[in-house]
Amino acid sequence: MSIKFRLTAMNFLEFFVWGSWLISLGGYMIVVLKFNGTEVGSIYGTMGLASLFMPALLGIIADRWVNAERVLGICHIIGAALLFSASKVTDHQTMYWIMLLNSMMFMPTIALNNTVSYIVLEQRGFNIVKDFPPIRVWGTVGFVCAMWLVDLNGWTISPLQLYISAASGLLLGLYSFTMPNCPPAKSNAKGSLISSLGLDAFVLFRKRKMFIFFIFAILLGAALQITNTFGSTFLQDFKNNYADSFAVKHPSLLLSVSQISETLFILTIPFFLRRFGIKKVMLMSIFAWVFRFGLFAIGNPGNGLVLLILSMIIYGMAFDFFNISGSLFVEKEADIKIRASAQGLFMLMTNGIGAYFGGFFSGRVVDYFTTNGIRDWHNIWLSFAGYALLLGILFPLVFKYKHERKELERIHH
Repeated sequence: MSIKFRLTAMNFLEFFVWGSWLISLGGYMIVVLKFNGTEVGSIYGTMGLASLFMPALLGIIADRWVNAERVLGICHIIGAALLFSASKVTDHQTMYWIMLLNSMMFMPTIALNNTVSYIVLEQRGFNIVKDFPPIRVWGTVGFVCAMWLVDLNGWTISPLQLYISAASGLLLGLYSFTMPNCPPAKSNAKGSLISSLGLDAFVLFRKRKMFIFFIFAILLGAALQITNTFGSTFLQDFKNNYADSFAVKHPSLLLSVSQISETLFILTIPFFLRRFGIKKVMLMSIFAWVFRFGLFAIGNPGNGLVLLILSMIIYGMAFDFFNISGSLFVEKEADIKIRASAQGLFMLMTNGIGAYFGGFFSGRVVDYFTTNGIRDWHNIWLSFAGYALLLGILFPLVFKYKHERKELERIHH
């Protein structure tokens, strides 16, 4: 069995574990467990909370003391036990703490999965830039396959989705221990904790344009969390009027179009960056969020199904265009000595602080527009669309940046 195939299987399972529940758990908690929007938002917010410190902390452990593949395996085995426990829980407080602990175990594994892949490929003499992307794309395939498995078996509002995730997590945890050794690097470097947390990159806040950029990174990170949290619940709530529709019967199948779109839009980014520049591409992302939420507001599983599908397709632009172009912007603006920390800071703003506040505030918006258990999704999504529109109006006014083609080409090459 080739090492590339083994890494492909590892990446597939890494995101299969996540895809089994990430999109559908919100619907299960609201429809079956009767949690309110704030409670569901708080549980999804645990991923952002865990992302503030756990990836850096476990990354340092893998850098200094314990083989990366072992840390990866231990995290998934503990995570599997926690997910199994979560499947038995029916109250919000217990679910919150179990899912927080699970997030503390799972969120670091995304980076650890990459680390193991990089080290193994490098050990075998492969070109990481050339050979890793075709392996990593199978992670997205795993995520989509998990969504389809849960959906086609009718488990979107069942605790069985957590069993599937726990079983695949246990399998991956054991499988990780069979991977080639990825020992800690022999280094006497100091300040690793500060660098890994991105704290030495806080010097970038002295630049006005970087300060503004990171504020928008937080605000756009919040937008990403909204449909992860409530997309499935939104479709489930059509069951009274559209019980036999495709969107209600297979919500995860429909939502998986977003992930497929994401992989396709990645391929278009070089063209858009060369043609329009980083600032305009980021602006396109913000307005794509306006359409993402706006189409949800006016779509339905009947004659408005095409609008829901368009919303799924445009998600790829909304997600990729800010995350990828933003990462390139940080790469260009940061001093070479703090580039790694600057990228860590960017991820901290979007996947940490942004995701946390996205889960926190979106739940309150949902509850505000809920009366006697009936959610007014039209106004809920219009509120989120209005939020994105406000960001789209403010961004070009306050973020001053001039596109320079030569600088962009330097980054690409």
